[in-house]
Amino acid sequence: MSIFEKQIDFLGKRKYFYMVSGVLFVLSIISFLVRGLEFGIDFKGGTEVALQFQKQINISDIRTELNSLGLGNVEVKTFGGESGVLVRTELQEIPKNVFPKVQANVENAIKEANLGNIKGIVETTSNSIIFDFDSASVANAVYEKLNEDGYQASRVSQQIENTQVSVRIGISDWIKENLSKDIKDNSFSVVKETNVGPKIGNELKRDALIAVSLSLLVIMIYLGFRFKFTFSIGAVLALFHDVVITLGMFSILYGMFPGFNLEISVSVVAAFLTLVGYSINDTVIIYDRIRENLKVHKTAELEENMNNAINKTLRRTIITSLTTLLTVVVLLIFGGEVLRGFAFCLFFGITLGTYSSVFVASSFVLDYAKKKGQNITF
Repeated sequence: MSIFEKQIDFLGKRKYFYMVSGVLFVLSIISFLVRGLEFGIDFKGGTEVALQFQKQINISDIRTELNSLGLGNVEVKTFGGESGVLVRTELQEIPKNVFPKVQANVENAIKEANLGNIKGIVETTSNSIIFDFDSASVANAVYEKLNEDGYQASRVSQQIENTQVSVRIGISDWIKENLSKDIKDNSFSVVKETNVGPKIGNELKRDALIAVSLSLLVIMIYLGFRFKFTFSIGAVLALFHDVVITLGMFSILYGMFPGFNLEISVSVVAAFLTLVGYSINDTVIIYDRIRENLKVHKTAELEENMNNAINKTLRRTIITSLTTLLTVVVLLIFGGEVLRGFAFCLFFGITLGTYSSVFVASSFVLDYAKKKGQNITF
């Protein structure tokens, strides 16, 4: 007899699973308080630079080179393959002591191009320099040459007589300048440079929390109308249980295992919202079958009807979860550093969500009905 044919008393063992959930929940809360969560650049602000090399690189060598550039705490990871590098720093702009060196490099690049003389520097900000030249033709030639060399240059005005060129000085310029000298046999390009200010990061944190909270509230209201309020509370408790414990895994695993230094980013928040939708789907399937059983088998015990509903939907639940997990495992293994947090959240969350649909959502409804002495009918 297969597991799908055998009648299993799931709810009879619910107290053991309450203990398992309780331990995981408490460990997650303790980890939040002691270790906290590691937020990505989307939330805490900083600069993210993606580099693409022509050949395979040794990430430890790149990390050593970048740590000596004076950019503070620099995080270096592989990006999209063995020839890509993702550099993250909490700085939004080049340090003041480094800026003159980058400015000197830009001026040398202009002089070496031998296109004309710099008439003067019109303006210098924390992340840009505006150069003035003798003529519009010289300014246009310098503009094209600097962009060709990888600098972020632009004309100050689109008018024909414009003689000024603005050069943006970013962290990627300092990285490129130094790595080009130290790694001469493996050329590379800057794929992207993203800057996120701390104010934007705080707004994203708030919006992410609101999004998850509102999704739980709307689900509770919807299930309250579709089933009964007791069912909606059980479902939301199960979802809250899934979100907290999955977040706890991000906190617990960070820094403990190679490859699982996972940060909370915008893509991870998207994974949590996906997880909420996926988990509630399993719960609604079980709730629907419970309601059908209660309508048909009115004289049977509530626990018997609920166990029967769980057993009847077990095949569908396991097969659906496994097929989804196969795709998520592929993302987890081959998706690279960028998708790892997203894939891990879905993998762990879907597994936990399937478990909580039975041992948290359904068990809560049963225990609440027994405690209140209610006879649930539809």
